[in-house]
Amino acid sequence: MLTSLPNLLTLSRIAVIPLVVGLFYIPEAWAAYTACGLYAAACITDWFDGYLARAWAQESVIGKFLDPIADKLLVAATLIMLAGFGRLGGLSILPAVTILLREVLVSGLREYLAGLHVGVPVTWLAKWKTAIQMVALGFLIVGDYSPPEVPSTIIGTVGLWIAAALTFYTGWDYMRAGLTHMMAEQPSKRGAAARPAG
Repeated sequence: MLTSLPNLLTLSRIAVIPLVVGLFYIPEAWAAYTACGLYAAACITDWFDGYLARAWAQESVIGKFLDPIADKLLVAATLIMLAGFGRLGGLSILPAVTILLREVLVSGLREYLAGLHVGVPVTWLAKWKTAIQMVALGFLIVGDYSPPEVPSTIIGTVGLWIAAALTFYTGWDYMRAGLTHMMAEQPSKRGAAARPAG
């Protein structure tokens, strides 16, 4: 049911994206901190929606569909805005590109394997990647508006490189698992039809 609390939390993660994007256009410290707060709140809902759906037995097909999409939209929009406003530049663009490409790869892989009725479980390493990535992006959103004693840009950039390294590893891990099913010999329709029943 779309109006269940877990699904509403997921939808709120999508709804907050235009607000976070819009705040980038306001060159004020309060806007950066507000964007960071909204982003952090959205990240927290990522944990609560799944937890509540399982605890209250409210897991649904629409929820399973929207949850990963909401995550990817939020991360992609934030990375693009950071790059567009110069808070990511030079070599720091590379981890952002790695993260975005991995999201596309895993999404395509999940869609293909879903057709084979094969699930792709989330590993603990992937969860650590997500957590580090969320924290890193929060620091980068604040950027140079942080106090001098808190080097937000440096912390965020280092965190993003760590997340990208984990992204590359987990992406390859998912791809390797997917290739096992992709390369498996599929019985031909002609062979299946010719096979005697019983």
